[in-house]
Amino acid sequence: MRFNENADLDTSRIDDLRGGRRGGRALGGRALGGRVAVGGGGLGVVGLILYLLISQLGGTGADGFARPGGLSGLAGGQAVDTSQVAESCATGADANTGLDCEVVAVVNSLDGYWTDAFARSGQTYQPPRTNFFTDGVDTACGSATSAVGPFYCPGDNEVYIDLTFFDELESTFGARGGTFARAYVMAHEYGHHIQALLGTTSRVQRGDTGPTSGSVRLELQADCYAGVWANHATTVPTSSGEPLIVGVTQDDVAAALDTAARIGDDYIQTQLGGGQVDESRFSHGSSAQRERWYSIGYDTGDPSRCDTFARGVDLG
Repeated sequence: MRFNENADLDTSRIDDLRGGRRGGRALGGRALGGRVAVGGGGLGVVGLILYLLISQLGGTGADGFARPGGLSGLAGGQAVDTSQVAESCATGADANTGLDCEVVAVVNSLDGYWTDAFARSGQTYQPPRTNFFTDGVDTACGSATSAVGPFYCPGDNEVYIDLTFFDELESTFGARGGTFARAYVMAHEYGHHIQALLGTTSRVQRGDTGPTSGSVRLELQADCYAGVWANHATTVPTSSGEPLIVGVTQDDVAAALDTAARIGDDYIQTQLGGGQVDESRFSHGSSAQRERWYSIGYDTGDPSRCDTFARGVDLG
């Protein structure tokens, strides 16, 4: 997968909080209360400890991993600087050489696809903002450290990511990585935004776990939405009418599926947690389920095929 080198990038919905975090309310290594946000992820040693702690305490999230508890309310006070990203990320050529610009380009493509998809159904799409942060961040859903991984906060309708997540995904979780695999991560968080816009998120009871729980259904649906976007990725145009993303191969798709498999509940419990599979604590779905629902979205390209909440649906 590559980006059209002549395509213009839009950084207007990117907030760069790197180096501007307000201090004080970092989470450290213990859960501090309710969930920090819908759509996050635990990484590295700290993330693994948090995953195990929260699994035991019954706390769940709606993404690839469990996450630490959040503090209620918005701490605020973070310095936003978009100048560096705006200067560095002007065209697709920049996206082919810089990770932050790569994420900007993927965000542009996601917004382009979902704007069109909502319009076709007679609805108006409201794009989220995407925040780059380092070490920790304060959100409307609470405070979080980088150990949480990328997440979506429905309290402010924004996506948050420390870009070092992608290194951890390969080094700690053993994922193959690559541009399309990283795009899957962002597309998944956007899936949670779609759920928030459609009111799906509110259907899930907090702390609900188990193989057919609402949390698992929400997670698998976000994977399916990510696959839907991936199906259309090479046809989403830029402002000039040319596709932004080009050259997606089957190897790219395989890398995205590999990432989905590395963040299944069963994989984390056995391969990273050193324990046994306990389906009663599932909140995200098994590796096979996550691969299956991403594939459903990718193979059909149809968001309506992503109804994991339908009566009698086979979750896999």
